[in-house]
Amino acid sequence: MNQLPINKQLILFDGVCNLCNTSVKYIIKHDKHHKFMFTALQSKTGAEIIKAFNVNTTSTDSILLYSKKNGLKTKSTAALFIAKNLTFPINILAIFLIIPPFIRNLVYDYIAKNRYKWYGKKETCMIPTKALKSRFWD
Repeated sequence: MNQLPINKQLILFDGVCNLCNTSVKYIIKHDKHHKFMFTALQSKTGAEIIKAFNVNTTSTDSILLYSKKNGLKTKSTAALFIAKNLTFPINILAIFLIIPPFIRNLVYDYIAKNRYKWYGKKETCMIPTKALKSRFWD
């Protein structure tokens, strides 16, 4: 966590969730300036960040966004800040940041709660290819 470059943001995702893994692949493809690095919530770094920020993993269990500069963002705020840094048209989703988080998170929590049922679950965390290994932390 301490060695994360100041100009990078770390996306922590559920490594066994098919929706999350598909989202990571999408982000990699549309992150033209390589602002993001990735690690699974189940990783050593994931556990360190969860502990350092006292994250309740029973209510926030699918995506976190960490940077040295901005600290930790969770749920819909994390997802929208990620979208904001991607290419057009997905970056337009950042407009939803004007909606209060408690409203946005109702939708987010509904999707997060049902993601395994709708998209399935892997037995183990995603293993990045050699070409993508440099984008992953841990």
